[in-house]
Amino acid sequence: MGSVFRKTVTKQLPQNAEIFTRKGERFARWKDANGKTRTATVTVPKKGKNAGKTRIIVTSKKFIAKYRDGNGLVVERSTGCRDETAARQVLADLERQAERIKAGVVTASEDRALQHQATPIEDHFSAFVRHLQAKGKCSRPKETLNQLIRVATQCEFRKLGDVQADHFESWLLLQSKEGLSAGRRNKYRGTWLSFCNWCASPNVSRLLKNPLLSVPVAVDDPTRQRRALNGSELQKFLDSARSRPLINAMTIRRGKDKGKLKANLRESTRHRLERLGHERALIYKTYLLTGLRKGELATLEVRQLELSGSTSYLCLHIADEKNRKGTQIPLRTDLADDIRRWLAEKLKELQANYRDRGEPLPVRLPSDTLVFTVPSGLLRILNRDLAFAGIPKVDERGWTIDVYALRHTFGTHLSIAGVAPRTAQSAMRHSNIDLTMNLYTDPKLLDVHGAVESLPALPLNPTTNENEAATGTHDEARKFAPGFAPTTDNSCLSSHLLSTGTPNARCDDDHGKPLQRKENSPLPRSNGEWAMGDLNPRHPPCKGGALAN
Repeated sequence: MGSVFRKTVTKQLPQNAEIFTRKGERFARWKDANGKTRTATVTVPKKGKNAGKTRIIVTSKKFIAKYRDGNGLVVERSTGCRDETAARQVLADLERQAERIKAGVVTASEDRALQHQATPIEDHFSAFVRHLQAKGKCSRPKETLNQLIRVATQCEFRKLGDVQADHFESWLLLQSKEGLSAGRRNKYRGTWLSFCNWCASPNVSRLLKNPLLSVPVAVDDPTRQRRALNGSELQKFLDSARSRPLINAMTIRRGKDKGKLKANLRESTRHRLERLGHERALIYKTYLLTGLRKGELATLEVRQLELSGSTSYLCLHIADEKNRKGTQIPLRTDLADDIRRWLAEKLKELQANYRDRGEPLPVRLPSDTLVFTVPSGLLRILNRDLAFAGIPKVDERGWTIDVYALRHTFGTHLSIAGVAPRTAQSAMRHSNIDLTMNLYTDPKLLDVHGAVESLPALPLNPTTNENEAATGTHDEARKFAPGFAPTTDNSCLSSHLLSTGTPNARCDDDHGKPLQRKENSPLPRSNGEWAMGDLNPRHPPCKGGALAN
């Protein structure tokens, strides 16, 4: 038979607590976070890790149920009730459930899942995020938690039992109509599937099964198709990024000199703007020659660069890379030189700051110094750089340029340069070569016409000399196959015979019988009339018949 009771525990003495004695017993008085005065009995444990420390005795406000579960083990569970009668009713329900488990009516997993049904879903979210962090698979816990909370709030999932596939699918459909891309919708789907899989795992058993397994993956219907920059656009783009900050600051915005570069700038301001433009151009160049993603470059630190050896490269941390592998990315020689000079300038500025403060000058940059200061509004800046360079953001196909399009440009120019597909896949760090060859390659920049022109020539009408030289059969053909020259009246008189007057030639009528004509019978002219000629008079004209020796 089970029992209900209020559990008593000891806690650390609150700060600024006042200890007083009443009727020979010691008490502590303090104010809680809400400003309410609280009182508790003071004790000093004689055993355990808190032996000899002054602590307070606290009694729980809700009753605890103590009983034997379906496996015969003594367990304690909170009833959630402040009233003893209600607590005993909960105890009876728990004991009834234990009897059903003993009888085999329900399983232990079903019982554990049932126990979690009353827990608010936000508590399950917190436990799931802690689980991911313990496994080292959650680099952005706040983003994961926000995705779970957003769906639960808008779908009104308050308990685990409220999670239903049709509600979640309706929410995804609504987000699609509001312009959320397929990729983003699939991220929400993946987060919730992972959460429900964890809840349904045997060692957790908060759900009997994943209710969202039937939710389909969103079809790839990107709201934008990214295009790649061609060779001429690349140089214009980098030049405009470097010069635009200074030119914008020097441009007069109003008055008679509107649009002219006549603004007076301090030397320090000019230097700052030139440096800003140089950094932006170098950021773009690094994107274009490495294929890095925005987040990967934004977190790149000095210690991740290797610029001293014969081959320069950068190392991505596992936590910063999308596939969580950690990769060495080679740097082209000119890019490595640009970065080396950029870091030298940063070191000079750091040394100048230390010199102004009168502190010892550092010999090198701290290892955790960010290589670039990538602005959060880089897309807005990129749009202005494109407009300044006169490069259309959207082409005639409707394909657009954004920050991620620089990675598409990197993949496209690998294909243009003839890099082997497997090598390009490794450079792009893709798990599937189809991504490299299709999604990250702009077909407009591929030289398909040049590829077709590189095929071998296949002439259909070679010259006579070439044909004779190639086959050597012209003389033999003249022996066995005299050429036939049709006339204007569709007769099939041999041109060879007309020129030589061979006496043994004959022609057949429409029924295949040989025809003969009288001597001095006229021959047909080209205009269809008959005339006398020096040809053998024994050969009449043929009307559709075949000529044979």
